[in-house]
Amino acid sequence: MLSLLLMLIALGLMITIHELGHFLVARAFGVGIEKFSIGFGAPITQFTRNGTEYRISWIPLGGYVKMKGDDPESPVSDDDKDECFNGKKWWQRALIVFAGPFANLILGMLLFMLAFSFPQKLEDLAPVVSSADGVWAQHFAPGDSLLAVNDIPVGGFNRFLLEFASAQDPVISYSRAQETLQLSVAAADKDSLMRSLIPRVSTVIGEVFSGLPAWRAGLKPMDRILMVDSVAVADWYEMRKRIIDSPKADVILLIARENEVFERTIKPEENIAAGQSRMIGISQYMPISESLQYSPVEAIKLGALSSINFVQMNYQAIFNLVKQPSQLKSSVGGPVMMASMSSEMGRRGIGSLILFFGSISLILMVMNLLPIPILDGGHILFAFIEGVIGKPVPQKVQSILQRIGFAILITLMIYAFYSDISKLFLRFIHTR
Repeated sequence: MLSLLLMLIALGLMITIHELGHFLVARAFGVGIEKFSIGFGAPITQFTRNGTEYRISWIPLGGYVKMKGDDPESPVSDDDKDECFNGKKWWQRALIVFAGPFANLILGMLLFMLAFSFPQKLEDLAPVVSSADGVWAQHFAPGDSLLAVNDIPVGGFNRFLLEFASAQDPVISYSRAQETLQLSVAAADKDSLMRSLIPRVSTVIGEVFSGLPAWRAGLKPMDRILMVDSVAVADWYEMRKRIIDSPKADVILLIARENEVFERTIKPEENIAAGQSRMIGISQYMPISESLQYSPVEAIKLGALSSINFVQMNYQAIFNLVKQPSQLKSSVGGPVMMASMSSEMGRRGIGSLILFFGSISLILMVMNLLPIPILDGGHILFAFIEGVIGKPVPQKVQSILQRIGFAILITLMIYAFYSDISKLFLRFIHTR
């Protein structure tokens, strides 16, 4: 319950930042602001300055800004016309509306940058070779342990790849049956070797992602998958392939947990973000852990690039969802699921929690810019149509489309709460 409350308050602050974006740009274009509220409901405190009523209200789940003339059906006197939102040029109205999502973009980027400024807990696979392809099979055998690159020790497999990629004339030290071997690699062969080496990965689960099939089935971190559809699996790759390639809608997993062995029947879902690949929502266990501290410049660069990539991935996921609307239920989550995810991120550390809140801010931007009439994206679309045809979209048409948009949003909200409740119920049933 505490996680849900904190998540709602954080979401409310992000919505307030969104409304502040509208407020500042509207003021810059001379639009009169009647009211700006942090929170909803009865005011805790309020004051009026320069004709604007500022208030802090009791319900901290968002905020709102009331501009003069933002309701086209309300009459406006000639004296107030210059301060009316609807009296401004189409491009000014578009910028005022866009300012809200843009504020969420800036907030999300800043939170990403801040998150990367904290020490990052990095998890890695053991630096043990599972296989090597092509000519590299002559040098590396299953079970070889990677020790160092140019005498720089590597604690994990990904750390080995980073050191190897940045080395000028790499010399790899590795061990086999208590014997230490070395291999010099030419610069032209570096990419070939990096693609060839496959790390050893067990079938132990590292993370179970909230809301996805494995989570609903009650799987937990450190569970070991022994069989898929009654066929024993030796490593992660075989296990994953059997789940993805299973001809049946459901797969039966034999799970080992401490001293218990049990079965779970799970229906994989399509990975909307990645395309057609089926998934159950787990990641491999990474036994190697280390802390990495980025410099301020690196944190800013990584934060900016990561946030842009996150936005791009979300729009791609929405595009894939439009093509496959049957995946809507599994892709939509509400505040309860968000609270569960924030609790998980909190356990990982302050940096991960800040990164999660930054992601929520970016998602608010992504969703608000969708061309649904009642959202900011719909208002921007109407403004651009006016700019093209030279006159506003008829008010009657706007009203009808906004009612449709409102109905779509209410349906999605109901669907999100239903999805939350059904997922939590299944998780409860399987973890009793």
